[in-house]
Amino acid sequence: MPTIRPRSKNVKVRPRIILVDDHPVARQGVRLLIEAAGDLNVCGEAPDADVAMELISALKPDLVVVDLSMKGKPGLELIKDLKARYENLLMLVLSMHDENMYAERALRAGARGYIMKQEATEKILMAIRRILAGEIYVSDAIAARVLRQLAVSGNQPLKSSLDLLTDRELEIFQFLGQGKPVREIAKTLHLSTKTIEAHREHIKEKLNLASSSELLRMAIQVTMEAG
Repeated sequence: MPTIRPRSKNVKVRPRIILVDDHPVARQGVRLLIEAAGDLNVCGEAPDADVAMELISALKPDLVVVDLSMKGKPGLELIKDLKARYENLLMLVLSMHDENMYAERALRAGARGYIMKQEATEKILMAIRRILAGEIYVSDAIAARVLRQLAVSGNQPLKSSLDLLTDRELEIFQFLGQGKPVREIAKTLHLSTKTIEAHREHIKEKLNLASSSELLRMAIQVTMEAG
């Protein structure tokens, strides 16, 4: 069930935030961090994309903090849907996934910032406040990389073969690069092993790889380089 928190009765209205993450403990930690700041208000929590859409429609938040890995629809797909429905809605990705593989994709989807869960707590608050102020928040390393790509390409960041992958396929590709077996990936993503195996075959085809061992080697190499 979604958690809805009432509006503050304070005279000064604090920016209202919805958290979308399928781990209750993670949501609680972020909520406590945000509300302890004093100038922000967590008005709702959702464990998946479907509940998030309902809450956002009902509560009209100022900002949504989204995890990428969730049961059902991935976080990036949720961001795209929200961007299409609420053009001006601010969104921040807070994820365990490596920013080197996901930050640019998240920004293209419609997020205004990307921050990894292992970052210091003050950086999470900094990211939220900057986005609320109309800025974009990514790490210095990601910002520098995007600028380098723009300088080389002249108009837009260079595309890699990984851009051929869907958001779910990229997620599975990274898990493979981390050495996770199919059964563990399926459990993490709340999908069947057959579904993961089907995605793996699609990834092989899109990356023009002849075998699962070639896919595994590439996934490991890319994941190591990203880290």
